[in-house]
Amino acid sequence: MVKEIGRELKNHAPFTFFGAFTGIIVMVFFQQLPSHTSYTIFYILHPIHVLLSALVTSSIFKIHRYRGERGGNVLPVLLIIGYTGSIGIATLSDSVIPFLGEILLDLPRREIHIGFIEKWWLVNPLAFMGIVISYVRPATKFPHAGHVLLSTWASLFHMIMALGGALYILSYIGIFLFLFLAVWIPCCVSDIVFPLLFAKERAETEPSVS
Repeated sequence: MVKEIGRELKNHAPFTFFGAFTGIIVMVFFQQLPSHTSYTIFYILHPIHVLLSALVTSSIFKIHRYRGERGGNVLPVLLIIGYTGSIGIATLSDSVIPFLGEILLDLPRREIHIGFIEKWWLVNPLAFMGIVISYVRPATKFPHAGHVLLSTWASLFHMIMALGGALYILSYIGIFLFLFLAVWIPCCVSDIVFPLLFAKERAETEPSVS
């Protein structure tokens, strides 16, 4: 599992770097965006991120743990794994880590926005929608790429909400680093490592079949 985590982090680093770079480009042009507009954009990107995260997390778990099985009610387990993995990690990625960056960069309008609480009626249903889709038709490839970009941009607009003036070069560098970290580790953990931990447990505890 340690080797798996290291391999996935290595494979996703270039794409995450590209996503963070696009975030800085967006910030150059939209740093003067009104806070309420950034708030609205955040609550478009964050819920979609949660949807894709739930879809990929649940799909990875379903494919690896239940490959070759027939019968049994998979949905309750998917609901637990998919909801915990998507809501927990998406909140960390889109809200908590950006907020820590806002504190360290001393951004004047810093404020944390916890989507599944602040807009529970929007974020939570989309998480469950992603889980149900994975139950019917698991998908892992395109949704993960979309997940990474959406997470980057959601984190970005969380930080844009906190801006209150012109940015300096060091500020851009700091924001880039926080965008990278906010997506790189949490997204890989949510989409790949988290569901495989439970799938691996199942595989190890089942008797081998000759």
